Amino acid sequence: MSAMPRGADSDRFARALLSCACEPGSASVGALVSDVGATRAIEQICQTSTSSRISTVDLTRVERAFEQADQVGARFVIPGDAEWPTQLDDLGDETPFGLWVLGASNLRLLALRSLALVGARAATQYGVRTASVLASDVAQRGWCVVSGGAYGIDAAAHRGALAVGASTIVVLASGVDHPYPATHAALFEQCRSSGLLISEAPPAEPARRWRFLARNRVIAALTRGTVVVEAAHRSGALNTARCAADLGREVFGVPGPISSTASAGVHALIRSGATLVSSADDVISAVKGDESDRQFDVADAISRLGVEASVTFQAVVAAGITSVADLANRLGVSQPDITADLAGLELAGLVERQTGGWAPTPPVSEHLQSHDTVQMLDFT
Repeated sequence: MSAMPRGADSDRFARALLSCACEPGSASVGALVSDVGATRAIEQICQTSTSSRISTVDLTRVERAFEQADQVGARFVIPGDAEWPTQLDDLGDETPFGLWVLGASNLRLLALRSLALVGARAATQYGVRTASVLASDVAQRGWCVVSGGAYGIDAAAHRGALAVGASTIVVLASGVDHPYPATHAALFEQCRSSGLLISEAPPAEPARRWRFLARNRVIAALTRGTVVVEAAHRSGALNTARCAADLGREVFGVPGPISSTASAGVHALIRSGATLVSSADDVISAVKGDESDRQFDVADAISRLGVEASVTFQAVVAAGITSVADLANRLGVSQPDITADLAGLELAGLVERQTGGWAPTPPVSEHLQSHDTVQMLDFT
């Protein structure tokens, strides 16, 4: 195997290589990455006699993955990036090496107030309608709906959020450029346009049977809680619920008819301790209790962008809505420098362009109203 790139891109490239070479949720490799970092982990693995799989991975495969991502406008988000949802780190050694992300929305921001809504592929008419209404109601209250894009309940959840013009996240078991199932192509395009498609698998990777269970842990970790609408006794949705419970997330079950085998797994889940819910209000009132623990960490996001961007951000907060020219005058720097800072702040989900100039994004504004995380400067 030829040498990997060095410098700032080496960790990203190494993590992309691992995403190509390893199956999602590889705890043994994840433990090594946590211990020595991705680049050094690959070097150590390649020195062992049992590492033939990684050592024979052609680096051109990783380069091709980045090229395929560029072709569709996708990006590879890794731990340490401003867009990385830090709640995924709760997975420990099974934390994804990175996520391939397709869509203009900011993953970290969307996931701040998100709920997983999952259930049976072979859903009943009752289940589909219940999932759609519940997703719409949750989305209208400012929560992002996360699901797996599958037939039945997953698709109904995504469509329910889209019906009210809200964002939704699809966590895939295939590459983001070839989302599965292919018959949901139109739905996936709508989800990409208003939200995100994400996957641990690199572009062009097909869905594999075992990857569906692996992606369930990402759905569970990414969100505040998991709502199961319909699930038989043997169901992947119950696996997502178990992952959520293991991570200390809220688990909810929507009851169905007592005679319905499609709801038998949900009823068992409720008997084992999941919260019975019948409306969006039930769900939101339960998850809001720990909202302060998972609010957007503004200070942390700014620290990743540097001192200059931090000062520019504070100037935007102080002004409310302001122009590039006004910021340049306030701070005594050039407009191109201000524009560069704003580009980084926008990518991090901290500011957005509005009529009349730039302003903090709504989640940031909400956070600043209730948390003293940024020491304001006097620009008068």
